[in-house]
Amino acid sequence: MKSFANKVAAITGAGSGIGRALALELAAQGCALSLSDVNETGLAETARLLADKGVKVTTAKVDVSKLEQVSTWAEQTVAEHGKVNLVFNNAGVAVAGTVEGLSYEEYEWIMGINFWGVVYGTKEFLPHLKASGDGHIVNISSIFGLFSQPSQSAYNATKFAVRGFTESLRQELDIAGAGVSCTCVHPGGIKTNIAKSARTNASVRDITGADPEKGKADFEKMFRTTAQEAARTILAGVRRDARRVLIGSDARAADLMQRLLPTTYQQLVTRAVKAQAKRR
Repeated sequence: MKSFANKVAAITGAGSGIGRALALELAAQGCALSLSDVNETGLAETARLLADKGVKVTTAKVDVSKLEQVSTWAEQTVAEHGKVNLVFNNAGVAVAGTVEGLSYEEYEWIMGINFWGVVYGTKEFLPHLKASGDGHIVNISSIFGLFSQPSQSAYNATKFAVRGFTESLRQELDIAGAGVSCTCVHPGGIKTNIAKSARTNASVRDITGADPEKGKADFEKMFRTTAQEAARTILAGVRRDARRVLIGSDARAADLMQRLLPTTYQQLVTRAVKAQAKRR
């Protein structure tokens, strides 16, 4: 897909961050939009920002962890726009805590959104993408879908799952030759609200020695890439039909470290976390 003009894109998590940035970038290139988010206030603001862009924009409140809601939205998208060419499974949440400290409910909550939301968005839109004759699926994993971190087992599990799911899907689409492709995206630290809105289990203190809220604030300070830069990188990846897109120098460094030190990196991370905890 070399051009987005006269295409239709469906974006989850469009009420802020990368989702909103993708909507703005696509609209500037003549792409109509079907936007969803569980946050109606943020979604309305995105729609307001797109009001004068000259493309058709529709919105829907959708909880991506609910299959019936995603299915209804996919059907509405085609009914309202006549077709759909791209789906960006972007909605995501975070929760931090130790394996021992996190509850089953916390694991189920994040898996429902970060993994099942991607599965539902992919499967419900795929027949429509095939019908368009020119389709592309973009699934957002993470830098934490490349390597693991202590206190991030839940988030790591979902993002590794998205990576495996998408890489397998890409192979199937290549074999089928059905006019649909897909890309797995691994953002590093992006200046969005995901860290600020993350759920933090008190067990994080057992690992880091830091107050969970202070640790969250310190983590946010490392974010360097803007949502706009991330969106442009993702769309460039779609245009070149990339299998994997890394966003930010931190993601590229993590990818290199994992390739060169596939198991040793875990020892390096452990030492760094212990040293940091001692300094507190």
